[in-house]
Amino acid sequence: MNKEKIIDALKNVEDPLTGVDIISAKKVFNIIIEGNHVIFDLIVNDLEPRMKGEVNLRIIDEIQKVYPEADVNVNMITKEVLASQKNQAQAGGGNGEEKKEEYKTFVQPLLDLSGNPLPQVKNIIAIASGKGGVGKSTVSVNLALALKELGYKVGLLDGDMYGPSIPTMLKLQGKRPGLKKVYGVDKLLPIEAYGIHTMSIGFFVNPEQAIVLRGPKLDGVMKQFVKDVVWPDLDYMIIDLPPGTGDVQLSLVQLLSVTGAIMVTTPQQVALDDAVKAMHMFMLNNVEVPILGVVENMSWFSCDEVPGKKFYIFGHGGGKVLAQKGSTDLLGQIPIIDSIRKAGDNGLPEVLNKGAVRDYYLDLAAAVDKQTQIRNEISGPTNIVQRDS
Repeated sequence: MNKEKIIDALKNVEDPLTGVDIISAKKVFNIIIEGNHVIFDLIVNDLEPRMKGEVNLRIIDEIQKVYPEADVNVNMITKEVLASQKNQAQAGGGNGEEKKEEYKTFVQPLLDLSGNPLPQVKNIIAIASGKGGVGKSTVSVNLALALKELGYKVGLLDGDMYGPSIPTMLKLQGKRPGLKKVYGVDKLLPIEAYGIHTMSIGFFVNPEQAIVLRGPKLDGVMKQFVKDVVWPDLDYMIIDLPPGTGDVQLSLVQLLSVTGAIMVTTPQQVALDDAVKAMHMFMLNNVEVPILGVVENMSWFSCDEVPGKKFYIFGHGGGKVLAQKGSTDLLGQIPIIDSIRKAGDNGLPEVLNKGAVRDYYLDLAAAVDKQTQIRNEISGPTNIVQRDS
């Protein structure tokens, strides 16, 4: 029997919690094949006994479609038990090089004990600001599409519950997410636009309807968008947050292991003052979400009548100051250009247009990708903030 064919068969088995296949959800470990026998570990944290039985039957069925004579044995364990086994394997006696090689094959992929409910998403990037109206949603949409242009698989979660802009910017007004039954439970399917997967509260309300939500309900919507949506295997999930330091931001860090935050500001002092506060929220001792960098939006204005002249109508240098205060990098400066505004209003973001303006966002995406890789090389997953009991 071929291990790769076994893995391909397991990709047809859905994980009840995420709705994606159990390979993408990183639930399968330590596959051993001996003759007609197939043995492996399956992570089953938070699964009810009935669900465990259904998953087990589905696994056997899918493998036996490929190898009818296969004897399949699924060892259902928790992440904590698997981690303990891994530690024992590392600490065991014998030749050091042999143990090193054994460890490399013992747990694939590396086990994440952070409790992240989206194991199929490699990097979760929060786009934040202190004040509204700084162009955070425009940056989020164009950054997501620019990362897709760089060859990555990207999702975009509209976390701005009071002012969801993503449906308009991606020309998805009036669209409704589909449903997928996962072991009898309905889960939402993100809507695909221009090659990225997206979810927004704007898909569930009329465009002119006021959205009035208090803290617990906001938290409930965020939970649903994280746990009840079948997000595919993604390299990046961009989360467009509302301005400030409110309930949505708190829910985010209590739900997800956030790879890093990007602060968006305009150059003027009044925007900078609030951006500093928002940045410091991510830097709190019990939060500790890395700041990947700063994007200065609406940096300057130029016009055809005065070629080559930049008008700093909102001031100059605010993004650099914010980056210095956060000991981070200025990732990019985006000018005020009418085509960016028109592109967002028309649902055809500027990155999709083949003009020179899109290079600002492609350069930004490259800078974000570089900082994300550096962050991942020097540190592990961000801890999820524990909720008060």
